[in-house]
Amino acid sequence: MTNAASHDTAPRVGMAMRAPKTAELIASHLRRQIVKGELKPGETLPAEANLMQQFAVSRPTLREAFRILEAESLIGVRRGSRGGAQVLAPDPRVAARHVGLLLQLQGTTVQDVYEARKATEPICAAMFAERSSPEDVQDLREAIADLKTTIDAGFDKVPNPADWARATYRIHELVLQRCGNKTLAVQGAVLVDIVDTHMARAIGVGMLDDATAPDRYQKALRSYSKLLRLVETHDSEGAEKHWRRHMEVAESFILPPGEKNMPVVDLFG
Repeated sequence: MTNAASHDTAPRVGMAMRAPKTAELIASHLRRQIVKGELKPGETLPAEANLMQQFAVSRPTLREAFRILEAESLIGVRRGSRGGAQVLAPDPRVAARHVGLLLQLQGTTVQDVYEARKATEPICAAMFAERSSPEDVQDLREAIADLKTTIDAGFDKVPNPADWARATYRIHELVLQRCGNKTLAVQGAVLVDIVDTHMARAIGVGMLDDATAPDRYQKALRSYSKLLRLVETHDSEGAEKHWRRHMEVAESFILPPGEKNMPVVDLFG
């Protein structure tokens, strides 16, 4: 028995149906191979002549299929005698741009995005702590050590803002990627990337220049170190509580009053 929603979306008798173009069918075939892992990141697709013969299509049709997959950032194409199509690794930044566009159309603010992060990332921290392996702990330890090196290399313990953003991004990335839930990991990575784009803008206009910065950076480092201890001991409840507090404190730094209502469109425009 079908529901009402299916009646709304199902084709009606007499409705005009557009047949997929050959290029779309080829792109769909290759996309399926990439998604299923039959074509792996870094792997080069067969030569154009071979693919043209395989699919029995002309060069323009094949290249149209390539353009579809390029637009989805599934392949990268180099032109010329030594060129070819290469499968690309998934990149959350691509999804962030698409989600960013949807958020722009709805007039979403940067604070709205950060609130979504605060709602989901502490849960990921709890799952990360509960399920962490020795490798996870070591990777987090190395990321925090990299952050400390970044601070120590700065003048009067104030690191280069771009280096700081890169190092902290890696820690948040680990929390999301190692939480054990792929859906939360992808969703969180998209939100982190949008906020990271805001951070890049803030760095560019000197928003992060502050006389209190040395103390703030040291406090942040201590907070990340505490997360490491909680993950090491598999204290999921403590990790969730700590990470929520960490993000609340970070919000006042990342989103000063004048930035909270900034539309997402200003970041991607």
